[in-house]
Amino acid sequence: MRIRKPAETRKAEIIEATLRLADRLGPDRLTTEAVAEAVGLTQPGIFRHFPKKQVLWEAVAARIGTEMETRWKRVRKADASPSGRLRALIAAQLRLIQTIPAIPAILFSRELHTMNDGLREAFFGLMGRFHGLVAGLIDEACRAGELREDLNPDDAAFLIVGLVQGLAVRWSISGRAFSLRKEGERLLALQLSGFACVVAAEGERRAS
Repeated sequence: MRIRKPAETRKAEIIEATLRLADRLGPDRLTTEAVAEAVGLTQPGIFRHFPKKQVLWEAVAARIGTEMETRWKRVRKADASPSGRLRALIAAQLRLIQTIPAIPAILFSRELHTMNDGLREAFFGLMGRFHGLVAGLIDEACRAGELREDLNPDDAAFLIVGLVQGLAVRWSISGRAFSLRKEGERLLALQLSGFACVVAAEGERRAS
């Protein structure tokens, strides 16, 4: 006798299957038929849980957002310096992308976002919160004397967020040929040293 799974369990399975297939096939080529086959349902069975494909993608975005927010919260509570928490935040973000490698493809799918305003708005809001968190830590690091005082936190945050996004794309199209986290740590250290070294250079000029 086949036991019917609870609706929430089945929804979670469908979302996880969508993430796996989005990585393997690409989000733009993903069909509900493929998802149904992966979880052992018919296509109408998928639509019983997610009435439209757009609703499924919005649930996927919510799943990604929950994972990100959970990791960000741990970093915010960490007992470390502002720059230490900033490094931990970027490392956590890169580890999440390694865990759910479909994230870059979903985030940067023009076709997917064009067809789904809700999905685009969800990710735009999520990335806005990430930028705000990065900017906040940079501001703390500036006030703590870890980074140059005249650094604009918002501008610096855009550079660091861009570093993460560009690195994720490079990692994805390279066939994951390198450690995303280690490369991210290396490049972030270079970026932060640039933010801090200007202070030393200015001090040397003033002293001369």
